[in-house]
Amino acid sequence: MNIDYFKIKLQAQEMELLEELETSEQTGSRDTVQLDQQSVGRLSRIDAMQGQQMALEQQRRRQRQLLAIRSALRRIEEEDYGYCVQCGEEINPKRLDVNPCAVKCIHCAK
Repeated sequence: MNIDYFKIKLQAQEMELLEELETSEQTGSRDTVQLDQQSVGRLSRIDAMQGQQMALEQQRRRQRQLLAIRSALRRIEEEDYGYCVQCGEEINPKRLDVNPCAVKCIHCAK
């Protein structure tokens, strides 16, 4: 298995996620919704609140993915990358190519 390939792939994903997180923070997707009864109609406020919740969930999803990527990079450094955490067998490189953060082989993941 070519560990360097996966390390480069994970580092690229990490950089991309960091850029996305920074951009979303700069655009104010975490700002609170104004709940002024007179300036915005009820449906508009509901739409704004729903949009805010979707943006927050997307932010949380990116943060979880970033943690998974950093965990995979740590496993590479510790020379544990590519081995199932449950059974200890090698994870198929094709599975890792699709999901480089995978911690279980296909059999244990079922």
